[in-house]
Amino acid sequence: METLVLTEPGRFTLTETALPAPPGPGEALVRVHRVGVCGTDLHAFKGEQPFFSYPRILGHELGVEVIALGGGAADTGLAVGDRCAVEPYLHCGACIVCRQGKTNCCVRLQVLGVHTDGGMRELITVPADKLRRSSTLSYEQLALVEMLGIGAHAVGRAAIVPGEFALVIGAGPIGLSTLAFAQQAGAQVIALDLAPGRLDFARQALGVGHTV
Repeated sequence: METLVLTEPGRFTLTETALPAPPGPGEALVRVHRVGVCGTDLHAFKGEQPFFSYPRILGHELGVEVIALGGGAADTGLAVGDRCAVEPYLHCGACIVCRQGKTNCCVRLQVLGVHTDGGMRELITVPADKLRRSSTLSYEQLALVEMLGIGAHAVGRAAIVPGEFALVIGAGPIGLSTLAFAQQAGAQVIALDLAPGRLDFARQALGVGHTV
């Protein structure tokens, strides 16, 4: 299958790699239809990404189609043909923090496309419980779910009260998602950024009334 590999800083190679083995218990084989490009990927391309090794297959913002399911994976409610977003944070499930339900603090945490190979290839095997199915979103929209989830999580943690002011520092893609969810929560949003073009976009596309 065709695979795009970041072989070293500044250099991608399009190569043929072996097809994945059939999915094992709890796994799903998916076809990658869309891949988002994150700031993490840009840093890796420039050789500025810490805790990173080469060669690496990038890609953690994914819109995928389920091709096959391993044993028990159907218990997640998935079926062949489902369109899904991918939660790219892989935890071990066995360490002390995983057993406490704090999987984001897993001592063996791996992120697709960063610590382990990601989705810039035709097919990839992932844990079935890391797939988020949608019957309405397009593959392009599904590839944005991981990024949008960061903004939604930030606003949830902030516990915004309708009518209060909320300052979002940075109006890049994740900042814009945070702005949008803060607006949905009823905040009077202030966007702060060094780039005039980003502030213009926040005003025009999201109707942000206050910019710094």
